[in-house]
Amino acid sequence: MLVKKYKKARLSPYSKIFFQLGLALALLLIYIAIEWKTVDRYIEEFDTSTIQTEEVLDIPITEKMLETKPPPPPPPSPDKIEIVADDKEIEETVLESTETDQMEAIEVQEVIEIEEVVEEEVVEEDVPFAIIEDAPVYPGCKGTKAQKKACLQEEIKKHVNKKFNVDLASELGLSPGKKKVYVQFKIDKKGKITDIKARGPHKRLEKEAIRVVSLLPDMMPGKQRGRAVGVRYTLPITLVVQEN
Repeated sequence: MLVKKYKKARLSPYSKIFFQLGLALALLLIYIAIEWKTVDRYIEEFDTSTIQTEEVLDIPITEKMLETKPPPPPPPSPDKIEIVADDKEIEETVLESTETDQMEAIEVQEVIEIEEVVEEEVVEEDVPFAIIEDAPVYPGCKGTKAQKKACLQEEIKKHVNKKFNVDLASELGLSPGKKKVYVQFKIDKKGKITDIKARGPHKRLEKEAIRVVSLLPDMMPGKQRGRAVGVRYTLPITLVVQEN
C-alpha cells in the first residue's frame, strides 16, 4: 500500500525558520554560560600561632629605705661655773618727754606773709579772624559781635569791588574764565592794615590787589580776652575774564 503525501505536510518551507530559532537559542545559551559568575568560597583556617601573647612581668613592690641619721650629741657641760658679783652700776638712759607743759610760755615767731604772684596769661600776638573773640570793627558798623563781624566782611567786599580795576585781567591777555587772587593782611593792635601779601595768576593782578587792600580805612582793633591783638585776615578776590 502506498503512503500518500500531502503538499501541506512538507516541512521544507519551515526549515530556515527552525534553523534560525535553533541558532538564536544556541547563542543565548553560550552567552549565559560565559556571563555566569561563580564565587569561590574559601575560609582560611585560623592560625593561633601568629597571635603574640603579652608577657606579664611580676615586679615586686620595694620600699625605699630612708637613711636615718642619729641625733647630734648634746653640748658638753662646763667644767666650772663662775659667779660674778654685780658691783657695777648700770646707767639708765632717761628719755626726755617732748610734751609741753601748759604752764610754760610758748614763744610765737612772726610769720612772714607770702604774696601770691599771679602770672599773666600770654596772649598770641596775631589771631586768625575766624577764631577772634572780638573782631575788628569797621567804621560805621554797629550791633552785636556777630553783626559787627559780618558787617566788616561786607564792607571789605564792597571796598574791593569799588576800587579794583576789573579791566586789568582782560588787558593782560589771560584765558577766559574765573581767576582768583588771594590776599593776606593783618589788622594790627592799632587797627591799621599791615603785612599785605598777594598770590595770583599774574604779578600785575597781585600788585593791584595789594594796592586796593592798602586803601582800607583804619579800624577799631580786635580783642582777645580783653586785650588788643593783631588779627590775620585772608581775602579771596575773584575776577571773571570774558571772551573777546
